[in-house]
Amino acid sequence: MRTFVLIRDRDVSGVSGTGRVAEGVVFVGGKTVVYWLSDTPSINIYGSVEEMLRVHGHGGATHVEFLT
Repeated sequence: MRTFVLIRDRDVSGVSGTGRVAEGVVFVGGKTVVYWLSDTPSINIYGSVEEMLRVHGHGGATHVEFLT
């Protein structure tokens, strides 16, 4: 299991802001859980980090920093 933070370098959508926007964990099988740090926090589950970045990476404007 690896933990990470999702860092948004540019706010392409004008909604989430920049900096640390989410925390997450990648399980041994690759499933990725993301907890969004917002006024209305939510949790999403993805098949992989790559899948999550296809949805939320905004063309390279967001990156993952692994903590463990």
